Amino acid sequence: MFGIGMTELIIILVIILVIFGANKLPEIGAGMGKAIKNFKKATTEPEEIDVTPEDKKPEKKEETQKEEEK
Repeated sequence: MFGIGMTELIIILVIILVIFGANKLPEIGAGMGKAIKNFKKATTEPEEIDVTPEDKKPEKKEETQKEEEK
């Protein structure tokens, strides 16, 4: 139904080239690549974020054992 063939892709690329110019295409491509990378990273990260301040986090077991030995 919405299949995009080779001719449609060529027409779209020509329109983009006319609108943005050849000098801006690398910048646009880099921006799109970063956006896709960030989107993929956001979808694979866990939903919960630990916002506990560093001084309030429970200490590691190793650190507490060293303190007990002293």
